[in-house]
Amino acid sequence: MDAYPYLARLNPEQREAVETLEGPLLVLAGAGTGKTRVLTARFAHILLTGRAAPGEVLAVTFTNKAAREMRERVAAMIGRPVEGLWLGTFHALCVRLLRRHAERVGLRSSFTILDTDDQLRLLKQVMEAAGIDQKRWPPQGLMAVIQRWKDRGLTPEGITPAEDSDFAPGRARSLYADYQARLLSLNACDFGDLLLHTVTLLQRQPEVLAECQRRFRYLLVDEYQDTNTVQYLWLRLLAQAHRNICCVGDDDQSIYSWRGAEVENILRFERDFPGARIVRLERNYRSTRPILAAASALIAQNEGRLGKTLRPGRDDAEGDKIEVHALWDSEEEARMVAGRIEALRREGHAAGEIAVLVRTGAQTRAFEERLILLGIPYRVVGGPRFYERAEIRDALAYMRLLASPADDLAFERIVNTPRRGVGDGALRAITSHARAEKLPLSLAAEALLGTDLLKGRARPALAEFFRDLSRWRAMLDREGHVATVAAMLDESGYTEMWRKDPSPEAPGRLDNLRELLRAIADFETLEGFLEHVALVTENDEASDGDRVTLMTLHAAKGLEFDTVFLPGWEEGLFPNQRALDDGGQKALEEERRLAYVGLTRARRRAIISWAANRRLYANWQAAIPSRFLAELPEAEVERVAAPGLAGRPPQDAPSVFPAIGFGGARRGRVIEAGAWEVAERPARPDPFAVGERVFHQKFGYGTVRSVEDDKLEVEFATGLKRLLDRFVERA
Repeated sequence: MDAYPYLARLNPEQREAVETLEGPLLVLAGAGTGKTRVLTARFAHILLTGRAAPGEVLAVTFTNKAAREMRERVAAMIGRPVEGLWLGTFHALCVRLLRRHAERVGLRSSFTILDTDDQLRLLKQVMEAAGIDQKRWPPQGLMAVIQRWKDRGLTPEGITPAEDSDFAPGRARSLYADYQARLLSLNACDFGDLLLHTVTLLQRQPEVLAECQRRFRYLLVDEYQDTNTVQYLWLRLLAQAHRNICCVGDDDQSIYSWRGAEVENILRFERDFPGARIVRLERNYRSTRPILAAASALIAQNEGRLGKTLRPGRDDAEGDKIEVHALWDSEEEARMVAGRIEALRREGHAAGEIAVLVRTGAQTRAFEERLILLGIPYRVVGGPRFYERAEIRDALAYMRLLASPADDLAFERIVNTPRRGVGDGALRAITSHARAEKLPLSLAAEALLGTDLLKGRARPALAEFFRDLSRWRAMLDREGHVATVAAMLDESGYTEMWRKDPSPEAPGRLDNLRELLRAIADFETLEGFLEHVALVTENDEASDGDRVTLMTLHAAKGLEFDTVFLPGWEEGLFPNQRALDDGGQKALEEERRLAYVGLTRARRRAIISWAANRRLYANWQAAIPSRFLAELPEAEVERVAAPGLAGRPPQDAPSVFPAIGFGGARRGRVIEAGAWEVAERPARPDPFAVGERVFHQKFGYGTVRSVEDDKLEVEFATGLKRLLDRFVERA
């Protein structure tokens, strides 16, 4: 024990995982159970006991950061820097192997690795040579198909009819083959090739496989639940000789199937490696007992799991029950979350120890605006703030040009978005004329329509664009700003551009545009909304300091906070209906794993909420609580219901494909606006009354003088103000 002091710092299960050094081992490491400590202690133990030299251990992580942390910890444990380690990400390790044997897969050792832009440019050339209509079959779509094949370890000749794609029917496989041939001719590969070529090398070159198996006496694999098929194949090939493979992971935290991860890899470990030992790490050193009990009860509903139950590893693990708030609508949800955050900060809690974890990125907008209103610093992790996202900036540019024809920056941003044939040459001509005549760009462009300075498609395209702008401005006066902006985004082709985009981000961008329409509906005029956006985007941009974290549940894996807010637990939103439609029961179990990940990010308190009415996608829709709420144990939950709402969710969980009903709640009148459906806010169950005292964050205390639906006239010390009821609170 004196020779290995790190063993004394391990609990019995952790120590068993470290000292089991012969044969296959699966360490099922629950959230907060010390996975990294076990992995690094095992690595150090192999070296210090003389089982292997540093160059005889292959250690695989999913991020460069994790690899650096493991290298530093191992060096600290053994008391010296470790040289010659094979420690890194899948891609980094495969590059090292390929450089040594590149000629065996048709490459030279000096091969280059193409970035995403270069891959797409090369694929466009291949499609053009094959005569493929790239408007009908976008190159990004083919790239996604090829990447899925590579994630599954499929070369062009290995694709069976059952595994073929319906992209450009009958052509995708041959295009893949042409793309691969072109890569080899350029002595290049893409990121998917790094693993695919390595697996192909080991499968087809027995002497290379034997050399690698002799070299690597021990394999250590982190986050095994996140491996895809080609990564799994690579690890199996390397482990066949010594069978000393240790995989550390958590089947209950497998949430990346959309990136190709296969939870089945960890579930079938015992079948792949007969005689494998399984060690379960169930002592959680992060969260309180109620949080762990609730998370364990929730994930126990999944059938596709090996099974483990988290329990507290600390003596001070008692804590508050999980709060579940039933709220009237999404606006009240945002007010509740921001208000609780403000109260926590007044009590001395650091903003950096508070997180709001949402299912979709579009949900962050309401919380961002509320936090700005209260002056609470925040950061959005894993993506830009709502109003900084590319699709939102594009849509705002359309609105700005609609409201102000002299807005040159807005004109430049959207005159060729989506593509209309107004290229760089046309823009140079317009800019030159604008400077010469001291005109805004839009007026200069209109003036050039009658000249020969605009060539090709630019002239008719601009003429049509200006006719549309004129029509939308007339519509603005006649039908209002919400219907007009909805029509403008559709009729300009902007939303259609994202509908046709095959990238995995495109559906989220459309969700963000719908959320933008919801935000517009809160303002009486387009100008009022644009002014509001200009003010909220002035919030301090610095990323350092003590800030509340807003992020999606997917981005939160691996992180922890004292307080975690989990809003939007409603059917259709979470579990996400799009995921259920695409994946059925398998997708439902992954959604439940995502809920489990969210709960186990919390150290001291978890606060869940759902709204009976939500206008996430520009429509007011009544909602029912998520089935996950019914799966939480009552003994660990405190339910808080708004007036007029039941505190408990239905006990009979909906089917995998629920038909979302309105549960008796009233729905507002629907306004048709092109392809968007915008509905008025449902009536509040507790409306404000004339004479009632209210409080506004900016204007202070006031008295309600009139009420019209959700609009109030309130007399403050600074005068009479007309505003929406969601921006005031009862005094």
